[in-house]
Amino acid sequence: MNILIKDILAILPGEPDAEVKRTDVYVTDTEIAAIGTEPEGFVPDKTIDGDGRLLIPGLINAHTHSYMAFMRNVADDLSFMDWLFGRVDPIEQRMTDEDAYWGAGLAILEMMKSGTTCFNDMQMNIMQTTRAVKESGMRAVISRGLVGSGNDEAGRSRLEQAYAERDAFKDCDRISFRLGPHAPYTCDEAFLRIVAEEAKKNNIGIHMHLSESKTEIENCRRDYGCSPIELAERTGLFELPFIAAHCVQIDDKDMDILAKHNVSVVTNPASNMKLGNGFAPVPEMMAKGINVCLGTDGAASNNSLNLIHEMSLLTLIHKGIHLSPQCVSAQEAFKMATINGAKALSLDKVCGTIEAGKKADLVIMNLKRPSMWPNNNPVAALSYSANGTETDTVIINGQITMEGGRVLTMDEERIYYETEKIMDRIGK
Repeated sequence: MNILIKDILAILPGEPDAEVKRTDVYVTDTEIAAIGTEPEGFVPDKTIDGDGRLLIPGLINAHTHSYMAFMRNVADDLSFMDWLFGRVDPIEQRMTDEDAYWGAGLAILEMMKSGTTCFNDMQMNIMQTTRAVKESGMRAVISRGLVGSGNDEAGRSRLEQAYAERDAFKDCDRISFRLGPHAPYTCDEAFLRIVAEEAKKNNIGIHMHLSESKTEIENCRRDYGCSPIELAERTGLFELPFIAAHCVQIDDKDMDILAKHNVSVVTNPASNMKLGNGFAPVPEMMAKGINVCLGTDGAASNNSLNLIHEMSLLTLIHKGIHLSPQCVSAQEAFKMATINGAKALSLDKVCGTIEAGKKADLVIMNLKRPSMWPNNNPVAALSYSANGTETDTVIINGQITMEGGRVLTMDEERIYYETEKIMDRIGK
């Protein structure tokens, strides 16, 4: 399908900052064919009028747990370990695979409606999130959450499940896979070494929670005599493309290790605040050249999957903590939510910016909203005045998945019905 997005204000890549220009964008099949100049022989099947609209690259949620979407507002105001093991884990134990499918559907619905076109997911019910992604038209990187102790049967079984899921969906080019060792407190050192060797053998990246809470740090030092970052390094995990979620409780030595191994860090401001874990040292990591990107974490802890909201928190928190209005600018937040996330997921040749030759993962926002008007600085507006409801049209891989605020690829009412049934059964 050929799509012409005509005469629209667009946020395009620039150096050092993104640039805002009025232009035409041409989409052919799955890709952006050209920007500004009409390709020879191009005949649009559909033309979208850009008047009063803003075109941005689809946002990238670099860390979440989509299946948890129906758990929002059921485990609040608890300490981290009480939240995880006292409330969330018992719900997960009562979940069925079908529950995970509908939870992922609800998450995708929320993300798409607030401008996210790609997400990096750690899940526990194989095939279900991936099935929801394939059906919805979304782009995703899927990690089967791994828990294990040495070469135990349970750990081996989860690894085999990860490979089975990868093989089952190898025909869908919107979906890629990583291994997801959960955390240092659920995977012992021997198992982490096994995961590292498996990842090398299969040429696959890693997605893991690291240094999220003070308790995690204390326990890791007690059990292994080092920080979680040092543990990941010595087990060989950092020899693979590695995404570290959180990195809240880290010091200079940890940051130097992350920078040395080109580890990408996902900061999750709302979740980290809500669980009382603190704030990741984002400006300090940026100063050391670490690729920092942005995530929401799951709805059980956030309790939202709205990356626009996360951009606002990211910029405001660090300005306040560091007593500096220049700290983490709107331009930097925009990059964290787009191209930095794409780099972390090894998708920077695919998405993350609006450029000819990349996949057409595009979001059109309505500028004629009080929150966005007048259009003094659209990049600043994304962090400081937008709320996500301005999202009007979403294109992923050249397919229009949402138009006029209505998702075309999913049954929204069915998702609401099924997820309500799940919580009625499991118990609120």
